[in-house]
Amino acid sequence: MTSPALPTPTLLVACLCAQWCGTCRDYQPLFDQLQTEFPQAQFAWVDIEDQADLVDPVEVENFPTLLVVADGQARFFGTLLPHIDTLRRILQTQLSAERAATVDDAAQALAQRLLAHLTTKAQ
Repeated sequence: MTSPALPTPTLLVACLCAQWCGTCRDYQPLFDQLQTEFPQAQFAWVDIEDQADLVDPVEVENFPTLLVVADGQARFFGTLLPHIDTLRRILQTQLSAERAATVDDAAQALAQRLLAHLTTKAQ
């Protein structure tokens, strides 16, 4: 018997990072803090080296790079230094009625792979 499919989260926030990146290590506690502020969102910490099969073919050149997915559509994809207030505003915007425009096709494809990966992982 198969288990029912888990619903796609309304908001997914993924931090694409590398274990060796000091900025990413500094960012992780702040990123974790936002999980408590936005319980309706799913947060994912993605190491681009350990999970290269998930991230490829997207080239992440700067760290940390954030991917914000709202209702299954990538809405933000870019480098965001550990400025927690900036990320908080991005998330608040995505949860409001006024949503930002979508991002390029590569980020959309990455969003779909992450959503599928997280759904499979949760089952």
